[in-house]
Amino acid sequence: MYAMTAAISISKLTKTYASGLQALKDIDLEIARGEIFALLGPNGAGKTTLINIICGIVTPSSGRVLAAGHDVLRDFRQARSLIGLVPQELSTDMFDYVQSTVAYSRELFGCRPDPAVVQQVLRDLSLWDKRRERIMALSGGMKRRVMIAKALAHEPQILFLDEPTAGVDVELRRDMWELVRGLRERGVTIILTTHYIEEAEEMADRVGVINHGELILVEDKRALMHKLGSKQLTLHLLAPLDALPEVLHGWPLELTASGTQLQYTFDSSAQRSEVPALLQRLAELGIGFKDLNTRQSSLEEIFVGLVSQRRPSSAAAPDARRAGLPA
Repeated sequence: MYAMTAAISISKLTKTYASGLQALKDIDLEIARGEIFALLGPNGAGKTTLINIICGIVTPSSGRVLAAGHDVLRDFRQARSLIGLVPQELSTDMFDYVQSTVAYSRELFGCRPDPAVVQQVLRDLSLWDKRRERIMALSGGMKRRVMIAKALAHEPQILFLDEPTAGVDVELRRDMWELVRGLRERGVTIILTTHYIEEAEEMADRVGVINHGELILVEDKRALMHKLGSKQLTLHLLAPLDALPEVLHGWPLELTASGTQLQYTFDSSAQRSEVPALLQRLAELGIGFKDLNTRQSSLEEIFVGLVSQRRPSSAAAPDARRAGLPA
């Protein structure tokens, strides 16, 4: 049974291209209404293939996908009318004007013309002042905003952002983050793929990691960082050590900075018991320190670790991009 609150429900989804490349392998996933879900993975992992199947652009080999309860194959029109898609590539008529292309996109989905909705979308994306300009005259960041405006013009319940801030400067990226948060507050479900791990760390409620067509992990972002992340305690020593005392060899310690710093890496859940014991042991050995600081593992470090652990032992399948297929 599929949860009534699910925006997207995916069951046993596979995709094998004519070349023999298996782009997706038995994907099972549910995305709740109103959540921000980040899909992470290296190039060729299957991210874009998965999005294109949900949006009806690519036909799956097997499995089932529901968008707000509508089967994306049997009820294509109803499902697609609920979905907005911002693709990686800029795909629009560059000779058209900003306001008219957004208005036309709304009508393509069977929505009645509504200048007020179009105006609000353009204002939300800081495009209102550019509404009478040709798209070809805009900067790369503004063209990306136009793509988002087109995807929002028909007021979708589900929004896919496929690498939405690729090639966008930091200021525009921050503006888009604010827009995404505002959409979520209005109940829109956001699914984004990104190479910028800080986007997922900043915005996502849950994170999915896909590699070689397999969904290897789906986890609440904070729980993921707690379970798989580690902390690093750095002690700035009063006097440098030539070598780590033999009695400390059982601890995960490393001397750095020419012996002036002692680094201890530990599981964050063990912080209460092990760190005090370590500090007490150092005091017994007469090893003093003048300062200490801790650092939590980033989501990027966790992601890199997960992907490297799941590399197949045999030669990897050809990359989707090299095969001329979507990722």
